[in-house]
Amino acid sequence: MPIKNRLAEMHEEITGWRRDIHQHPEILYDTHRTSALVAEKLKEFGCDEVVTGIGRTGVVGVIRGKSDTQGRVIGLRADMDALPIQEQTGLDYASKISGAMHACGHDGHTAMVLGAAKYLSETRNFDGTAIVIFQPAEEGGNGAEAMCKDGLMDRFGIQEVYAMHNVPGLPTGQFAIRSGPLLAAADEFDIHLEGRGGHAAKPHETVDTTVMLSQMIVALQTIVSRNADPILQAVLSVTSVETSSKAFNVIPQSAQIRGTVRTHSNQMRDLIEQRLKEVAEGIAGTFGGSVNVNYTRGVPVTINAETQTGYAAEAAVSVGGSCIEAPMVMGGEDFSFMLEERPGAFIVLGNGDSAGLHHPEYNFNDEIIPIGCSWFAEMVERRMPAA
Repeated sequence: MPIKNRLAEMHEEITGWRRDIHQHPEILYDTHRTSALVAEKLKEFGCDEVVTGIGRTGVVGVIRGKSDTQGRVIGLRADMDALPIQEQTGLDYASKISGAMHACGHDGHTAMVLGAAKYLSETRNFDGTAIVIFQPAEEGGNGAEAMCKDGLMDRFGIQEVYAMHNVPGLPTGQFAIRSGPLLAAADEFDIHLEGRGGHAAKPHETVDTTVMLSQMIVALQTIVSRNADPILQAVLSVTSVETSSKAFNVIPQSAQIRGTVRTHSNQMRDLIEQRLKEVAEGIAGTFGGSVNVNYTRGVPVTINAETQTGYAAEAAVSVGGSCIEAPMVMGGEDFSFMLEERPGAFIVLGNGDSAGLHHPEYNFNDEIIPIGCSWFAEMVERRMPAA
């Protein structure tokens, strides 16, 4: 079965929604215009229930099939937020908001789930209930977690949940997925070093934080190279260094190191957090200084359930003709919070030869809209076939 004919007919209309959202990007939880547009569309489609304010600015639509003999409930999730990036595409529908841009394709994801919602509302050719989920703050705000904490899964009785993301560089319309860990847990660390500042001509009278931070940057790399099992992927990156003095003749009193940790297992996540604190404290103590380590856990590992991955792959083959195995990557995705509450799967769809995600020249490929819409609709019809 190729792309669903009705969704192919709606291609131009859905593209119009996508480009309108693209022109009006909103960041984190401030998706007020986008959320209002989504809620309005869902009401126009005839959804049985439209609920706003889940997870602050999230929107949920309920679409009941023509029957409900099995009581099955499937969730389909899209992210709505943009990024604080100045767009450089030159498109006639480029962002109208300075310093904000849909540089990750969330405008496309939202439009595709809206398209699937319109189709499902028209056809109702399934036995059960489809829940369409539009979440804010995927880009660093953990909007999926906020929606879950607001009772998303229990309130709507969701039993399985599915999501999709576009991938530049993967051929246009090509699906890819893998069972188990797919995307990484993404954590942050902030290390504050305190020494004793003084004149650069008298280092013996100081406790030099620049020496401490230099040793620490090198030593932190040994956590992955010497403490981590090489079979288990992990990345530790120091991304920012700052001292309390910018003068050439002053040894600074304090210094700060920031960075990120990416892992694909809870075992590795725990190990790196523990060793990072031990290394930082050990080096600071060695040089006579003190240290304060703040380790913040972000999104957990995105883990696709084996059975639901199979369902997602079958739907992808049905719609697109093939589904290849996706590689594990170190990017993070807050859909992982939903997957911790319910079994489900996260699939990727090729965006073709475009600029990369989070790049100022990135643009979502409108050619894949009917493919993505059809996959979402197919998941509902395949998992809840009409009685």
